[in-house]
Amino acid sequence: MNEDDMRLREALRREADTVPHGPAPVEEVLCRGRTARRRRTAGLAGTATAAAALLAFAAVGGPSPAREPAPPATAPPATVLPAPDPPAVSTVRPYRPVPLGHGHSMALLPDGRQNYVVGTGDIRASVEQARQYAGDSIRPNSLSSGLSTGAGHPLFQGAFRADSVPARMEVRLDSGERLPAPVLRLPGPVDWGAYYAFGDASHGIEGWTVTAYAADGSVLLEQRFGRFGR
Repeated sequence: MNEDDMRLREALRREADTVPHGPAPVEEVLCRGRTARRRRTAGLAGTATAAAALLAFAAVGGPSPAREPAPPATAPPATVLPAPDPPAVSTVRPYRPVPLGHGHSMALLPDGRQNYVVGTGDIRASVEQARQYAGDSIRPNSLSSGLSTGAGHPLFQGAFRADSVPARMEVRLDSGERLPAPVLRLPGPVDWGAYYAFGDASHGIEGWTVTAYAADGSVLLEQRFGRFGR
């Protein structure tokens, strides 16, 4: 028994209960049942039609928005790391040019008690020429210093002779700027070495002071130099 038959049976029972005498109005109840069924069928059909229309509009009612093409894959930018600072003191091989930066090189020679070459470009020919010199231009426990400005970056460079190798050195300009000065020395029990420091050409030329420090921070050597003499 379906749902419509159950509704019809219930309606007949109600009509029979309300009419005490005579036959139940079967035809009237059947007529009302057919009318209600037609209304429900029409309503369902309309609902189905509306749903189908909505689906059809969703399918073909309008163009879908254009999708932007994915950007081409690119590699992440390479990270350029700054060059590490040179050590405060480096032991170098004799006669071997050591790059300092900005096109400069320096070489230390064991001939004599203090002998070194500094210059731009290839300095190997200058090193060979310097081997004939004794190289003893500074006194014990003293400093030498010079300034080169021809390559665009002022280069403070010189040598020291001391009872012990400095733990670090520094060039301090008269304006107060402090420039770390890496030290180069030869292997073995030598009492001398060389140092260098690059300045800023935009600061102009001024006097400077060279200081050599011991490992405990005390001053081993210190001397002031000027642009045209001390």
